[in-house]
Amino acid sequence: MEKKPYHLAIACLVATLLLTAGPKAEAQTKQVTSIKTLTLGAVFQDPREPVEEHFRPLANYVARKLSPSGEIKGTVVVAPSAAQMIKLLEERRVDFYMESPHPTYVINRLGAATLLLRRWKGGIAEYRSLIFTNRQGGIARLEELRGKIIAFEDPGSTSGYFLPKLFLLRKGFSVVEKPSLEAKVAVGEVGYIFAGTDKNAVSLVQQKKVAAGAFSNDDHASLDENSKAAISILGESEALPRHLVSVRKNLPEPVIKRLKEILLSIHQDDDGQKILRQTDNTTKFDALPGGEESVRRKLVELFRP
Repeated sequence: MEKKPYHLAIACLVATLLLTAGPKAEAQTKQVTSIKTLTLGAVFQDPREPVEEHFRPLANYVARKLSPSGEIKGTVVVAPSAAQMIKLLEERRVDFYMESPHPTYVINRLGAATLLLRRWKGGIAEYRSLIFTNRQGGIARLEELRGKIIAFEDPGSTSGYFLPKLFLLRKGFSVVEKPSLEAKVAVGEVGYIFAGTDKNAVSLVQQKKVAAGAFSNDDHASLDENSKAAISILGESEALPRHLVSVRKNLPEPVIKRLKEILLSIHQDDDGQKILRQTDNTTKFDALPGGEESVRRKLVELFRP
């Protein structure tokens, strides 16, 4: 039997594979290129223009990878609240978004979107909340916070509010918001105010204006050595993914699959690495620890009222 030249054999094999997978591959390609824009959403209360510019390189990168011919354009939409983000997802005006765990839970719980990946924001895969006090303040145990005030960060912060508040509630504390630092706190409760930022919370603790504060372990890591030495840690919550990526529920499956592939590999090329550094010093995107169902269940267990 006459042997075919090597290059001809390869050509025949490729042709066979294309004929076998062609219709399916072609259909998937059509579904991907059927969308004209790929929109990245962000939740931010302040003026939207700087936020749009901040995330536009990432949106453009993903759109280019989805359609190298330029048929798909990358866009960014900023929502002032989680409720508005839900509306944008339901109206198909946002295709995917990135948020910390609690806002993600709020947005996804009614089915507007589903979890896709974990984002290493600031180079961190997961974080936890720490409750801290002034080392010279005379408080050594969580129980000694009763009758006193703790400074949380802001009402939308996962690590600076929701996690530490849940941590205290699960330990049996009554945790009650107060209108000011001068407000009276009942003996059996822990009062709290919002400091606005983690730096303000640290400052209030250092000045002994509050009994304790709460922030994330990466906020703690960023403190200078003197500030670290001046505080002591009273308790810490369980860990959660630092940031999460979700996709709208009715985004075509081939688009979701390709989006996932693009984000998982973005850190492997020079352009992608540059864009990640510009986007909050993100290291990479990776698979959800334990899978989508595991992370979703954990968010429900933590944040469900």
